[in-house]
Amino acid sequence: MNLPKTMRAMVTMGHGDLDQMVLHEDWPCPTPAPDDVLIRVRACGLNNTDVNTRSGWYSKTVTDATTGGAFADVGEDDPTWGGAPITFPRIQGADVCGEIVAVGENVDPSRIGERVITDGWLRDADDPEDMNKTGYFGSERDGGFAEYTTTPSRNALAVQSDLSDAELATFSCSYSTAEGMLTRAGVGADDTVLVPGASGGVGGALVQLAKRRGARVIALASEAKHKDVAELGADVILARAPETLRTALGDEKVTVVADVVGGPYWPTLIDVLERGGRYTCSGAIAGPMVDLDLRTFYLRDLTFTGSTVITPEAMPNLIRYIENGEIKPALAATYPLDQLREAQAAFIAKKHTGNIVVTP
Repeated sequence: MNLPKTMRAMVTMGHGDLDQMVLHEDWPCPTPAPDDVLIRVRACGLNNTDVNTRSGWYSKTVTDATTGGAFADVGEDDPTWGGAPITFPRIQGADVCGEIVAVGENVDPSRIGERVITDGWLRDADDPEDMNKTGYFGSERDGGFAEYTTTPSRNALAVQSDLSDAELATFSCSYSTAEGMLTRAGVGADDTVLVPGASGGVGGALVQLAKRRGARVIALASEAKHKDVAELGADVILARAPETLRTALGDEKVTVVADVVGGPYWPTLIDVLERGGRYTCSGAIAGPMVDLDLRTFYLRDLTFTGSTVITPEAMPNLIRYIENGEIKPALAATYPLDQLREAQAAFIAKKHTGNIVVTP
């Protein structure tokens, strides 16, 4: 096919507020490098990484909760997930569902026409297990908030599914993040997993993926979202932040807390963990600074695990779960690409359940 020279793209021009995302009608269309594929983007999901990178929230100079707005002081050396500067302008967006329309010279042309979703983790082809040699799609290279994008062929995973493009665009970041957390914590059928923020993209994925492993799941969410969270399979649903969590839990014994919320409520979560329990974290949307009583940590024999870079097999496993119908999308809303600002504002407001997606 004759590929266009230019495309529509929402381009982030620098750190700051929503107005840093600018629509360009004639942005240069990318050309696949030898080991890349060119994808016509059909849908691209939103995630916290997009927001945090744009705002510079990852910088250690920022101690506030995620707001999506500009911060007065963002460190120049550590404003991204990897603690390094980012190059602007940048097309963000990690959760692409689309069709391969062209391939680089080292890629089998038979891949053209494949329906794919993207694995956001950009790895060293010769050393894929080395976490220090990783980048992220939409951060260290341009992503999917555009009509076309390129990615390494190995990062474009073919998927066979009756789900819509928008539904498939909900999986990549949220569900791989959740799978990484549960893997890092070693969650199994003997566990009871407490999930704060269970109505969010990662929270809802944690509910489903923990249930898939046979665990019992206790979800925390605002009451208006309880019906939606129940449909994801949670065994028990409590208020977003019960004043006395131990009382609200009754006889439940929490062995794992899977958290992307953090913030002032964090010590309460740690206090309800059983002896030998595990805490796994991949976010801090309510605030990164927390109070820890080290006596609780060591006297209860707790294990804390941070989780960012997932294992190479996590995304292929997710494809298998999708194709087998073992997990389902939680699509909250779709917006056209030119309304990415509005979509991200809705994402930040957190009044939805599940994931928000834009379509070119």
